[in-house]
Amino acid sequence: MQYRYKPSGVCSREIIIDVEDGIVSNVKFIGGCAGNTQGIGALVKGMKVDDVIRRLDGINCGFRGTSCPDQLAKALTEISK
Repeated sequence: MQYRYKPSGVCSREIIIDVEDGIVSNVKFIGGCAGNTQGIGALVKGMKVDDVIRRLDGINCGFRGTSCPDQLAKALTEISK
């Protein structure tokens, strides 16, 4: 199933996430640092949602108090409720 998430506090404007049976099948960030966000998407592809949350939650980008990986973790947490 495809989900759309509006991140806050980061450069990306939207995260599009495909999850099938608790596994992340695709992640696409709209906006943000293209190379980094594509890398994040490639690395989490095929991972269990809970594992992605555990690894990315709390990652900080400078003084922002969050990051694109942290926002992905927040999106997945919301999805898995």
